[in-house]
Amino acid sequence: MSEISIRRRHDLPLAEARKAAEKVARQLEKDFDLSYEWQGHVLHFSRSGVDGTLHVSSEDVRINARLGLLLGFLKARIEAEVEGNLDKLFGKPGAKPAKAAKDREPAKKPAAKKTTARKG
Repeated sequence: MSEISIRRRHDLPLAEARKAAEKVARQLEKDFDLSYEWQGHVLHFSRSGVDGTLHVSSEDVRINARLGLLLGFLKARIEAEVEGNLDKLFGKPGAKPAKAAKDREPAKKPAAKKTTARKG
């Protein structure tokens, strides 16, 4: 059996991290025909040849999966798909975290151009 273990730190509030984890789960369901269910802040997923968990906390998300013999040959692809989804939803490792919407400065509007009326 092959194993996948990924940990990703984040700066999201727990509720937002859980929503993002739900998006990861939906994408895994779509891409790999997985079924899943939440038990507290732990998402359990499975299908023939794979089972695992996605733990969500206010500091990080952790994915642990066990791949059967046949899916073990696809480990690199599966890992890359999961990493890509985590990058989109939680940011790339080592990247400066995006500010929460409430902390962002409002976008500045460009200054209006002054026009002078020509007398003719």
